[in-house]
Amino acid sequence: MRPQDIVILLKILANHKKDWQYRDLANELVISISEVSESLNRSHIAGLIDESKRRVHRESLLEFIQHGLHYVFPQVPGTFVTGIPTGHSHPFFKDRITAELEYVWPHDQGTARGLSIAPLYKGAPVAVGKDKQLYKWLACIDVIRVGRAREKKLAVKELEKELMV
Repeated sequence: MRPQDIVILLKILANHKKDWQYRDLANELVISISEVSESLNRSHIAGLIDESKRRVHRESLLEFIQHGLHYVFPQVPGTFVTGIPTGHSHPFFKDRITAELEYVWPHDQGTARGLSIAPLYKGAPVAVGKDKQLYKWLACIDVIRVGRAREKKLAVKELEKELMV
């Protein structure tokens, strides 16, 4: 698995069009079509998507996010930078999690200052500008990657509520 595999699976779930194509995902996520294809092959082997590579196994994905993600794609906050709020600094979590410092994905077009958190893949800051649902889910992922136990529970509960529909 690679970090963008999780983002691609989440994008499929956030995409309300049933007739999406690899090029649609590639354009929306700012990655190549071949990266989408390779990612979906890896996700199929891992049991996170069906053989047709159209239907995400939601329970398996949620289980991986909850129990494995922070081991496979760990993150330690870095230096102060300007960027896009993520993790507990995302607007959804602002009134739910109290924190002294902001977390941001480094980005030239960002509006906040905080400790840098590397996004799961480099195109995430651009992709979330086009998809608010994906933005919220990736912020949940970052809470799981860098948060404390109570914060992680809150993020998992939110993902479970939204992904298990």
